[in-house]
Amino acid sequence: MTFSKSTTLLLTAVVGSFSCAAIAADWPSYGGDNGSSKYTPLDQIDAGNVDQLQTAWEWLSVDNATVRENIENDNARATPAGYKATPIVIEGSMYVPTSFGRIVALDAATGAEKWVFDTRAWEAGRPANLGYNTRGVAYWEADGETRIFYATNDSTLWSIDARSGQPDPNFGDGGRIDLSLGLGREIDKRQYGVVSPPLVSNDRVIVNSIVNDGPSSKEMPPGHVRAFNPLSGELEWMFKTIPELGEFGNETWEEGSWQYSGNTNSWTIMSADDDRGIVYIPIGTPTNDWYGGLRKGDNLFAESLVALRVEDGERLWHFQAVHHGVWDYDLPAAPTLIDITVEGRPIAAVAVISKQGFTYVFDRVSGEPVWPIEEREVPQSTVPGESLSPTQPFPTKPAPFEPQGISDATLIDFTPALRQEALQIIERFDYGPLYTPPSLRGTIQFPGWAGGGEWHGAAFDPDTGLYYVPSASGPIVVELREARGAREELRYVRGGARSVGGPQELPLTKPPYSRITAIDLNTGEHEWMVPHGEGMRQRIIDMGILDPGPVGSPSRTGPLLTKSLLFIAQSDQGRNLLRALDKASGEVIHEQPLPLPPQGTPMSYTVAGRQYLSIAVGGGEDARLVTLALP
Repeated sequence: MTFSKSTTLLLTAVVGSFSCAAIAADWPSYGGDNGSSKYTPLDQIDAGNVDQLQTAWEWLSVDNATVRENIENDNARATPAGYKATPIVIEGSMYVPTSFGRIVALDAATGAEKWVFDTRAWEAGRPANLGYNTRGVAYWEADGETRIFYATNDSTLWSIDARSGQPDPNFGDGGRIDLSLGLGREIDKRQYGVVSPPLVSNDRVIVNSIVNDGPSSKEMPPGHVRAFNPLSGELEWMFKTIPELGEFGNETWEEGSWQYSGNTNSWTIMSADDDRGIVYIPIGTPTNDWYGGLRKGDNLFAESLVALRVEDGERLWHFQAVHHGVWDYDLPAAPTLIDITVEGRPIAAVAVISKQGFTYVFDRVSGEPVWPIEEREVPQSTVPGESLSPTQPFPTKPAPFEPQGISDATLIDFTPALRQEALQIIERFDYGPLYTPPSLRGTIQFPGWAGGGEWHGAAFDPDTGLYYVPSASGPIVVELREARGAREELRYVRGGARSVGGPQELPLTKPPYSRITAIDLNTGEHEWMVPHGEGMRQRIIDMGILDPGPVGSPSRTGPLLTKSLLFIAQSDQGRNLLRALDKASGEVIHEQPLPLPPQGTPMSYTVAGRQYLSIAVGGGEDARLVTLALP
């Protein structure tokens, strides 16, 4: 695990007549480190004492009062949903953003506020795509200077002095940069913003974007990725996710579609190999998510993992996971840097999970797949004007961590009668294997756009090589209709049926409906899989069906991996929990009650020799950080 120089093991000095060597381990980046391992070697909290966890402190979001005031003034639209942020901790100070765009510094041992800076981002109105939604901040230090970098829903990159909480006057325009400028097109800020933390590596502040998934026209903002100088805010480089004329990949946007197509943005978390100077960018679907007749071709670098040189943004290698995507199968999560040994050969690798349920694993320098990835024929579209790729990439290892496609292998089968009802339900739609395309009749897509894997990502254990993936199963329906009115130029847009339920208000498919899978990335084999949560188990029993055991609840957060345990939080049948699991078996060791539904991914750190776990819960007018520790 790589820490910044201030976050390694810190030995404190003598206080009065007492000498104490307190070891402080920080959490300096959203995923624990820039490789997004979500791992810490801390082991004070272990299987023998985790049941003694108690609340060390809670912090109530400074947004809560504003939300209540908005509701009282009949401005209920200005209300955040879940509070999804994950804090960072540097030398005893915690830094966390709020859903409305404030940045807060807290005493990591007590939760006491040190300072609050208000970007006033929420006043710009409801943000693009996901509403008031933010996930983290980034930290930079050099020559005694320390900065917190934060990119907001209203398209602004801020540089804040970590000590004073004030904007850096030498950065950009008084401490901020308007990210809607400089993209080569005029940008409508209602369509463009940022939800994920910047990535700071090798004195570059790298910023991605979120673009509205519900386009009003074929012309949308592009998702180009940019790097800025941390001192001045000057642009260092821009990687064009939609290549322009003469650039590599431009020919994959046929009939000039590169000139107007947008999205193709990296909305999720990015990763970096700081030592090698490489940044890894997971990129999403082009405009529009479900119909590609206006953007014929494979559409590089959509739905690709792209490795760039941090210094200048030069593309080193790329892998396109979906050619000409029409399934909204964005690469949803941060790539994870891993060191593995495959058939006796040590490999510095990078792994990335997908909504489809695949895990792609590459040599992180060359981009060569660790195990072969095969191009296989897939179903073709019947929608006028659509032209799909005849093949899509399928990893040969590891096996998928989610079921794929609608078939005998995936339909619910608790009883023959329920199965027959499920067969009758699916006959109303088109269905088939993975990559069965959207249709005018309506196609059941499984997994749906929410995965499979999602933005919460996975965690890697450097001691065992195990990769822990939380995922969920949920079919959707994608029915295309001719676009009307102002959207007519889009030709076809999603409409009509959007979901499909199973018989007698049960799911359409077999359980588990949420799972945790441990994959040995030294062999590419699954070590174990367990259902994540009880789910509707009792309801199934009450129907007179044989007890199926835990069936999983689709709620999930990202994983936190310590030296001793695997932590994942969930809302499960009215219970809000942080679960501690045995890393070797997936057995639940302890369930820690939480006061509100968990939304952010948990993290861990120590101050003065005491280990803490912290997680964002709730939302709306009651968003909080809950921080746990042993007595």
